[in-house]
Amino acid sequence: MNLMRIIGEATHTVTSWLTQALYKIDKADGTVITLPDATGTGFAFKFIVGVDMTADAVIQVASSSDIMAGMALAAADTDSTVNGWETAADTDTITLDGSTTGGLVGDVIMLTDIGEGLWHVDARLRQTGTEATPFSAAV
Repeated sequence: MNLMRIIGEATHTVTSWLTQALYKIDKADGTVITLPDATGTGFAFKFIVGVDMTADAVIQVASSSDIMAGMALAAADTDSTVNGWETAADTDTITLDGSTTGGLVGDVIMLTDIGEGLWHVDARLRQTGTEATPFSAAV
């Protein structure tokens, strides 16, 4: 990782030429981040939450033909448990709400373009309240 991009706007489209880039999500009141099309390039993008979210931070694929496969591990705030959240066959969106689905300072999401229409997701999150999966099919 040799370049950090600060995401502070309401919408942001990730460009494939910034491969191996580190993105700091720095907009507490919500943002929508759109990935480039997955084509199997091996490009990897790392997202780190830089502020506690007060509204949804959404990371989504570019088109309905792309999906995400992988998992999120999330520490619960009430005890020493860790929740494991798997993607579903149609997952294309990650939502961090600053509480139940993650989105607290230091949360990390790594997305790698591993095939035509396929993003691999590996997330490390912290959750509060009634924890829930950050994954959905929304595109």
